[in-house]
Amino acid sequence: MCGIAGIWGKCDEETVRVMMRRLVHRGPDAEGIFREPERPVVLGHRRLAVMDPAGGDQPIRTEEGDRVIVANGEIYNFPSLRADLEGQHRFRTRSDSEAVLHLYGEQGTNCPRNLDGMFAFAITDGSHLFVARDPIGIKPLYFGRRDGDLLFASEIKALVGLADHVTEFPPGSWFHSGIGTRAYYEVPDRAPEPRTLNEHIALLRETLERSVTKRLMSDVPLGAFLSGGLDSSIIAALVRPHVRQLHTFSVGTEGSRDLEAARTVARHLDTIHHEHVIEPGEIAACLPEILYHLESFDQDLVRSAIPCFFTARLAACEVKVILTGEGADELFAGYRYYRDYEDAALLHRELRRSVGSMHNINLQRVDRMTMAHSVEGRVPFLDVEMIELAQMIPPDLKLRRNCGPNPVEKWVLRRACEDLLPGEIVWRDKEQFDEGSGTVDLLAETVGHWMPTTEARQYAERHPDARLRSPEECLYHKLLCEAYADPAPVLENVARWSDRPGDCP
Repeated sequence: MCGIAGIWGKCDEETVRVMMRRLVHRGPDAEGIFREPERPVVLGHRRLAVMDPAGGDQPIRTEEGDRVIVANGEIYNFPSLRADLEGQHRFRTRSDSEAVLHLYGEQGTNCPRNLDGMFAFAITDGSHLFVARDPIGIKPLYFGRRDGDLLFASEIKALVGLADHVTEFPPGSWFHSGIGTRAYYEVPDRAPEPRTLNEHIALLRETLERSVTKRLMSDVPLGAFLSGGLDSSIIAALVRPHVRQLHTFSVGTEGSRDLEAARTVARHLDTIHHEHVIEPGEIAACLPEILYHLESFDQDLVRSAIPCFFTARLAACEVKVILTGEGADELFAGYRYYRDYEDAALLHRELRRSVGSMHNINLQRVDRMTMAHSVEGRVPFLDVEMIELAQMIPPDLKLRRNCGPNPVEKWVLRRACEDLLPGEIVWRDKEQFDEGSGTVDLLAETVGHWMPTTEARQYAERHPDARLRSPEECLYHKLLCEAYADPAPVLENVARWSDRPGDCP
């Protein structure tokens, strides 16, 4: 996992170096830059060494030197890609990013379609620039303009004050300086398949196991987030047989439900478990830093980012790679507002929309909070094969309405994995990360101290375009603005949970 930055148009090395300095947290292990006076491009890279730590520094050049890559992410099918490409190309590293470089040489703009992983990369090919982002948008990428030049970087903060009109580069898309931008992927629009329940369960389990296994690729220590909820517990359980000593990580307030549930799962799986009890003053002390890294003031996103920040900080003491349960709620109807969709066809459509909207909401939170501590987060539920399979499972198997007084969310996922975990974990009621960890209660005290109701009302009136919903969100907006000398590029790219139909999750 890394941070990338670059400029196409002028050979402005100093601007790229400024961007790289703002991305040090994404790659503290090494830095590299590519610049040749005859080419209208500069590429910069900050490296978190995960694959080939000793030999995989970037930028990476082809043997002829005509193409150069900087990349962020992991390509899980790179061993098979490398085996196919070695006859035509000489590999200089064991890095998965080098396989992308040579694949582009063979396939050009079709290259991203054949990559299995999470990525954002840039390749200079002669005088042209090629940029691509993974199908779902797990890895971030932003574009900006300045005097006709194109600037790009992994985070908005790298472009603040250096570029105008900063926008998120769309997931599942590529850009070629001689062609323009094209989409190569969208979330599959598949009708549910008429399989038996046992067939759905078996396919779900098999696909999820493959998705987890491929994400164990690493040359550095690997662990798992463990909130005690269903999703992270399933991932930890599937990882455990493949890792001799699995480190798991959990945070919460004293006596919180998440901490106790995580301890239950850790004992069941026999993991090396680490936990951190969040003290009342910690949230207030760390909130400005959290907002700076998150690049959002959305109330719901910030709430979930706070425990994620502390869990990533805890994990960074032991590992460089972490697996998380992100994506299960969107695939299998885990949020409360899905209950409002009594029509199965409407629920099916909303779940598809939810997955397609993750790139600048929950996936932004996972990326920013892990990378704030130089940890790579991997999301097995969002494997493209897993996403396609989920679209073929009937909605009434995801949100089961005839099992008791309340609908049971993620019912088919619970059934597919109920042999892995204690029953009280498999059938535990859904709670948001911020609720189960106890951080919501601590936030009420913090917000009341920093942003009284009267002050918040006046603040919201001064910022009508922000559509601030509460004193809490007013505080987040204020702190985010204070974190940047020019907050406009960040504010213009904030996506809102509240723009979803129905209740916020």
